[in-house]
Amino acid sequence: MMPVLILAAGASSRMRGRDKLRIAINGVPLLRRQAKMALHVSTDVRIALPPRPHPRYDLVQDLAVDCIEVTDAAEGMGASLRALFATLESDVSAALILLGDLPDVDADDLRNLMTAMHTHPNALIWRCATPSGKAGHPMVVARDVFDDFKALSGDSGGQAILKAAGNALHLVPLKDERARRDLDTPEDWAAWEAARKKPLT
Repeated sequence: MMPVLILAAGASSRMRGRDKLRIAINGVPLLRRQAKMALHVSTDVRIALPPRPHPRYDLVQDLAVDCIEVTDAAEGMGASLRALFATLESDVSAALILLGDLPDVDADDLRNLMTAMHTHPNALIWRCATPSGKAGHPMVVARDVFDDFKALSGDSGGQAILKAAGNALHLVPLKDERARRDLDTPEDWAAWEAARKKPLT
């Protein structure tokens, strides 16, 4: 079973005091939504979380997920990726990386991404994208690049690894802009909520 690695250790620093991963979507906090979605496609879900104590742990404590405490989370995304990839066993051939704040990606999108690994076996990284080909998230990475993720630092999120992959990176288009739609600011949330409420024409 392919592990799903959820990045949820960030500080929501651009939310001006609110924790974006605790905001409810249809009554379910965003982090819990992501975890339950991941459990629809894998029995192995690992979530990078800030140092304890932190209220995000309460959102997933009753779910069959592994909470990975990132003691140096303030460093940035590199610390979370290092911590998650350090937990992967030697027989794991690939892992799916899922951001905690993608509100529109669904379980079918994750399944399509995982299928791409088999339909395009020569790639090392399979990355979701918009219909026009703009790269986004989530992504699957092969064991060949695990060590690169274990060596990350800072907040680049592995951009150098993705760039170095070259032709070994395969894009998997998702419908609309969901592969690039994350919610970082109150304005992002307001715009997203307004778009959801807009009647179809």
